Amino acid sequence: MEWEMYFVLGVLLLLLLTLYRGWLGPAFSFVMAAGLLGLSGILTPREILHGFANEQVVVILMLLLLGDIIRRASLLERIFDKVFSHSDKPQGFVARMMLVVSGLSAFMNNTPLVAVMMPYLHTWSKKHDYPVSRLLMPLSFAAILGGCATLIGTSTNLIVNGLLLEQQIVPGHPSLELFDFAAVGVPMVLLGTLYMLAFGLRMLPDKADALEEFETNQREYIVEAEIREESPLVGKTISDAGLRNLKGLFLFEIVRQGTHLRAVSHDRDLRAGDTLLFTGQTEQIADMIDADNGLSIPKTEHLATDRRTELVEVVVSHNSALAGKTVKQADFRGKYNATIVAIHRNGAKLQGKIGEQRLRAGDALLLLAGGDFEARARATPNFYLISKVREMRELETWKVVLLFGGTVAAILLSALGLVSLFLALLVLLALLVLAGVAEAKDIPRNIDYELAVVIALALALGTAMTKTGVAELVAQAALRFFLPYGPAALLAGIYLVTAVLAAYITNKAAAALVFPIALTMAVQQGLPTVPFVLVVAYASAANFMTPFGYQTNLMIYGPGGYSFGDFFRVGAPLTLLYMAVALLILNSIYF
Repeated sequence: MEWEMYFVLGVLLLLLLTLYRGWLGPAFSFVMAAGLLGLSGILTPREILHGFANEQVVVILMLLLLGDIIRRASLLERIFDKVFSHSDKPQGFVARMMLVVSGLSAFMNNTPLVAVMMPYLHTWSKKHDYPVSRLLMPLSFAAILGGCATLIGTSTNLIVNGLLLEQQIVPGHPSLELFDFAAVGVPMVLLGTLYMLAFGLRMLPDKADALEEFETNQREYIVEAEIREESPLVGKTISDAGLRNLKGLFLFEIVRQGTHLRAVSHDRDLRAGDTLLFTGQTEQIADMIDADNGLSIPKTEHLATDRRTELVEVVVSHNSALAGKTVKQADFRGKYNATIVAIHRNGAKLQGKIGEQRLRAGDALLLLAGGDFEARARATPNFYLISKVREMRELETWKVVLLFGGTVAAILLSALGLVSLFLALLVLLALLVLAGVAEAKDIPRNIDYELAVVIALALALGTAMTKTGVAELVAQAALRFFLPYGPAALLAGIYLVTAVLAAYITNKAAAALVFPIALTMAVQQGLPTVPFVLVVAYASAANFMTPFGYQTNLMIYGPGGYSFGDFFRVGAPLTLLYMAVALLILNSIYF
């Protein structure tokens, strides 16, 4: 084995480790890997940058932009109101919701779709007194199932197609068609929905949502208040100040000149400058902000002149730049005209001042937001709104027709081969800007640059694996193990490896790492390449076992109050079912 092969294997292991441990974030992990391969001379600068000119990368970004425009137009919410208006029974609602979301997810990016649907589910659950924890996981799973049914349903499928067109193993390989994924994807939408109705709903936890959970668990959120110099509480004991009897709030810690007093007794005296840490209900947190009780929420004075303020809940996104930063470093005040007043971390008991807490993906945050919060938060990929605080902008009828009809037309023209999806989406986005449906200044701000970096550099990594023979080496090892059992066993082995990687790193990274190996195995054995390409796409995207396997799972992780075990208990059987159906159908079609 030449040194280049050892080096590429070492870079791959380092990449897997950083992705799994979350040390550097996905984008910088791939930048580091590409940089090492460039410095070693294995990849040229042209090969590293070549992925940024890949048509599929741009198509993915344009689909995300289009999905965001549809979300802001509240078009989907109006569809939901009409479709679900007569769904009062939980099972009937879940069935209809999963089928509708799956159908929409097949033709639009599922991340903004889930972001739009989450507030609707919270509202429905409260209206019908049904736990939202039994709705959010079916929502995420439906979005994943539908996304796997078409080429454009999920960015993972587009990434795999981009890898196929760029690879050097079979030059000139034709692109996958829009409905090449449907043979497995469509049956699994139906089977997945039936599975959730028959088994999944029974296994899901019965938990209140993140906003209602205070009533049964008063240590989930923390909020801090300060005692100022002029406060009438100065010099009083906790008992005399009435802080032991606050409805819905519990004083559990005092921070005094850097010292944390956690054993808070009723006769503890209060001093100017003390920071009091409470746990409690959102309604009482709001009352604390408004009340003249001698307590003040730090750094909310800048909102006093706002004509409208809202207490809203958001969840930190999977690729958020806020992850790893303290609340103080996140600077919500400067960036979003909002203040973080409370944090919820999936049942964990937090200690210390709010400003010193380091944010994590999946954290639910209570924000006191000013009147321009909507405008500032609209373009950010750092968090998702999970409690509706604003009315979406209404569009004129002709603009709705242009948006919805244009999207359908772009997909149909691409499916019929009359025009490429890239050109169709490019023209559509231009028309939407000219018609005033979207603003030109929002386009560059809403581009997911981190995703673009990950995809483009994943293509470069695949090139390195092919050039140095690493893909062939791994393929030969896998062949020796699985080949005696036939082509179906090869597909099963690829599926298992990809699914496990996707569950614990990211689905995009798993697809990028396994794809060249799978394609090399097919070519070496003279087998059809398409089923090997499809099995990588299915295994990486149809991942239900962990909250980290897919971005929509992470979105609903905190708000649903789920544990890691909840995902594995409900999602592992569905993942195995998807694997069995995919292998059965692909084997019957291609072998």
